Parts: sequence; C-alpha cells; structure tokens
Amino acid sequence: MKGSYPIAILLLMLGMATASYSQRLDNDLVQFSGVVVAADSLRPVPYTNIGIQKSGRGTTTDYWGYFSIVVRKHDVITFTAIGFKTVTFRIPDTLAENRYSLIQVMSSDTIMLAETVIYPWPTRQQFKQAFIKLDIPDDDIEIARRNLAYMDMRDKDPRNYDPERFGMNGAMNYHSYVDRSVDKLYYAGQTMPNNLLNPIAWAKFIKAWKRGDFKKKY
Repeated sequence: MKGSYPIAILLLMLGMATASYSQRLDNDLVQFSGVVVAADSLRPVPYTNIGIQKSGRGTTTDYWGYFSIVVRKHDVITFTAIGFKTVTFRIPDTLAENRYSLIQVMSSDTIMLAETVIYPWPTRQQFKQAFIKLDIPDDDIEIARRNLAYMDMRDKDPRNYDPERFGMNGAMNYHSYVDRSVDKLYYAGQTMPNNLLNPIAWAKFIKAWKRGDFKKKY
C-alpha cells in the first residue's frame, strides 16, 4: 500500500497539470469577427480569404464583408482578395475577454498585365494577303465627296442629270408642279383638250416609237 502512494500522487499532479493546460488553452481561444471594407469607399469587400498562418485553417467573408472564426492569441491572420493588397493582423495576447472585433481596411492594388495582341490570321503571310485584298468601304467623307461631284456635274450641264438614276430633283418637281397649275388656270371653266385626237401628239408618238424610246432598257 505504501508503494501506491507515490503513484497516486504522480497521477494527481499529472491530472492537475493537464487540467491547468486545458484551461490555459481554453483561455487562449478567441472568437474573432469583423467586417472587411475598401479603403477608398468603405464598401464591403465580399469573399475575402481569411487564413490563419501555420495552422491551415481559415474562412471567407460573406457578400457583406462579414466574417467570424475561432482563433488563438498570438495567431497571425492574413486577409487576401483579388484587386486588393494583402493585409496581416496579429491577435493581441492581452485580451481580457474571449471575443475580439475588427474592421479591416484593405487598399486597392493595381496589377499591370503584359500587352497581348490577338491576330485573326495564323501567319504573317496570310495577314499580308488578306490586307492586300481587303475591300475598304467608303467613309462618310468619300460618300459626301462623290455626291458633291454629282451635283457639280449637274450644275455644269443640266442634261447630265439622270432622273432614273438620281430621281427627280427639287427644280424638276417645282417645274412639273408649276406646269400643272398653269394648265388648270388656263382651262379654268372649260373642258381641257384630249390629246387622244391631237394629230401633233400622234406625230410625236410615232417618231418616239420609231426611235425606240419605248423599248425596254436593261
């Protein structure tokens, strides 16, 4: 029985040390929570990666930038997000409570990417051939220049104006309207003559028919 006392005392001391160590570990646990925001606008940074160094544990913020994770005192927390500079934070060891809140501010990070040129042709030779055979459409300046050339040609000689190609212009429409108005005023109050029995009109018709004016043009 006397030999069992040292063993019992040793077990008691070991149990007390284990309980003390467990209590110390429990006291080191901290509920770490907070919000991650951008420095320039104070808007939440959603889905920020939050990792605990040397532990392999971590979490991510939600859509509103909120997070909550259990850590230990002295742990180093790393905040990483696309488009922002990486930030680290160490949990203080002088906390009186097992809770700690933080508003983590992250600065924007500009990433310069190398220039990438995409060609629709596999080789330079194919690009050269396609460039030579390229049919470039007329721009607005060239279209305006061509229209002005038509107007200049018409102004120099009205006979150059082709109504079938360009349509009736303003002058031709005006003269046609005036001619109809004059005919109505000239025969006001009387019956207008019928050209069906007009020999002059028939003579003009026969001459035009012999010239082939009524043949279909392609």
